[in-house]
Amino acid sequence: MKNYRIYICFIILAVLMLLLYPREGKFRYEYQKGRPWVYETLISPIDFPILKTEAEMLQEKEERASETIDYYSYDPAISAPVLDQFGHRAVELKLDEQLTNEMYDHLSQAYARGLVSDFGKGRSAAPVIFVKRDRRVAETPVTEVYDIDRLYSVLKSDLALHYSDTDLDSVADVIGLKSFIVPNLHFDENTTQLVHKEAVNYISPTKGMVYAGQLIVSEGEIVTGDICQILDSYKAEYKMSYGYSGSPNTLITSHLLLILTILAVFFFMVFFIDRSLFEDTRKTIFLMLMLLFSFAGTAILFRVDERLLYLFPFAVTALYMSSFFHDDLSYGVYLVTILPLLIIPENGVELFFINLLGGSVGLYAYGKLNRGWLQFVNALFIFLALSLVCFAFKLGAGDLSYAVKSTNFLFLGINAILSIVLYPFVYLFERIFGFVSYSRLWDLSDTNNKLLQQLQLKAPGTFQHSLQVANLAEQAAREIGGYSMLVRVGALYHDIGKMENPMCFIENQAEGVNYHAGLTPEESAHAIIKHVDDGLLLAHKSKLPASVTDFIASHHGRSLTLYFYNVYCNNGGDPANKAPFTYNGKLPRTKEQVVVMMADAVEAASRTLKDYSEESISALVDRILASKFDDSQLAEADISLREINVVKDSFKRFLQQIYHARIVYPKRQQQPKPAAQEAK
Repeated sequence: MKNYRIYICFIILAVLMLLLYPREGKFRYEYQKGRPWVYETLISPIDFPILKTEAEMLQEKEERASETIDYYSYDPAISAPVLDQFGHRAVELKLDEQLTNEMYDHLSQAYARGLVSDFGKGRSAAPVIFVKRDRRVAETPVTEVYDIDRLYSVLKSDLALHYSDTDLDSVADVIGLKSFIVPNLHFDENTTQLVHKEAVNYISPTKGMVYAGQLIVSEGEIVTGDICQILDSYKAEYKMSYGYSGSPNTLITSHLLLILTILAVFFFMVFFIDRSLFEDTRKTIFLMLMLLFSFAGTAILFRVDERLLYLFPFAVTALYMSSFFHDDLSYGVYLVTILPLLIIPENGVELFFINLLGGSVGLYAYGKLNRGWLQFVNALFIFLALSLVCFAFKLGAGDLSYAVKSTNFLFLGINAILSIVLYPFVYLFERIFGFVSYSRLWDLSDTNNKLLQQLQLKAPGTFQHSLQVANLAEQAAREIGGYSMLVRVGALYHDIGKMENPMCFIENQAEGVNYHAGLTPEESAHAIIKHVDDGLLLAHKSKLPASVTDFIASHHGRSLTLYFYNVYCNNGGDPANKAPFTYNGKLPRTKEQVVVMMADAVEAASRTLKDYSEESISALVDRILASKFDDSQLAEADISLREINVVKDSFKRFLQQIYHARIVYPKRQQQPKPAAQEAK
């Protein structure tokens, strides 16, 4: 690889990834529920709490959610005036003093405990309530407070034990006993809901302790669910309290080796898919930026809260790359960009497969759902893919109910939406790196745009030729794994320079008109060759992307205008004087440029055929492509002989479909007239 700047970029990327890598070591033990413990007997070196599982936390939340403990505020100002009124009323009625005192004592005790208006008729089935007295809240059993009906019944039944000869109902009615039973506990609905919400949200994450010196698991013992839970708790406490206990240099070396492994996979992935990218520093830096984006997102969110990794839109990197590169490269590099998920977070396997499917679905659907509101359909597909894998992993750890409740659909939905919301940044990358995105190519391929409309109006024959070249080249590029959309756009614009002098070219000349009559071969060749420079000038004025203008400059390479060169030689010219008849373009370098050059030559030559048999079309294609080899037009092209043979076969099939034999319709014979009509 001759581009030494790429090595510098790799070194810088490795340093940045090393700085971002969380300074944590991995827990030294690997274990799995249902498998034997393969290490030495493990004795706890520290005290640590046993953490509840997610399933246990969810179950406890459900239980808390089903229990609503009512919240009441105690009003001390109510009892005194009510009891005073009761005393005055008893004196007025001259009730028995002992009976009055006992009734007074019962009322006083009830007010001291607390009295509600309709307790027991409906707010909560919880055995306790919260009562606020003097800015303090106490949990009070329901049996220790009264409601109006209960106090009235208890009061009469207690008095009946000592005053069996007295008609207590009459006494109660005369004195108006119920009017002196006034609630002093007031239900506070807002506080009840707030307390209930806090009780549901705050659940203790632990359920016991393991103390230093206590046996955790013996060598060879099967790791049961309970042992696995204790090991998980020990692992969490060890990381929080101790972290990495080895040498810092060893930790850094470990991280560096993992980073170098990722970069090596990245290098070989690009090298074997499209090694020419390493010759373009901009493209390589962009791909490295996608890798750094994913690595930084993984490392930073892992430090903040590992759960946030479920909403990080890794799939958007696949969409960014597919906007500028073909799908094979985009998918291959995307696999590398999500490798950090396997080595940094604890649940990395789950996160890796979630984003593997999400990115794959997004990459596939993007080719068909990348316009307008259809992008949100793409987001829906990404969300379904993310949710499916996440749900599958959760289902493996618990029952169906647990899997549904533990799958964070909200985070996954945000993930899918962000993949679409962040996509417009592709236009920023387009500006910064000088790329041309798929969306831009799609717009340029629209034959209703201004430049192609001008070509159709000024040079209709050239326009039709360009359409045929685009169809021919696009199919061939697709078969060799090239960027088919770029090839189509390049083919549509490769001859736009002809609109500056359309009558110079035979496809635009009217019958009986010969632009070149009276011109010398050198003058005619100059007029023909000039369409390349005119095309480049028009492309610059129209601000076409550089990747498109390259097709204009390379579609003839440095070949000869062979017709006028032969006329020149036949008229006695010096065959060595090739300069006036040679295009001053540049040789094609990419396989896409090669395909357009060959499609242009083959399509133009196919119009001269008199016989469109399979043999004549095959001979034409072979002859045209062989001439490009013989003329050294493919000397700088990054295309293999195998790919050229695939292109040749594609051209032959395409031309045979266009120029297939038509059925000759028989003429209708005149029916003979009946003899009677002839006689008339």
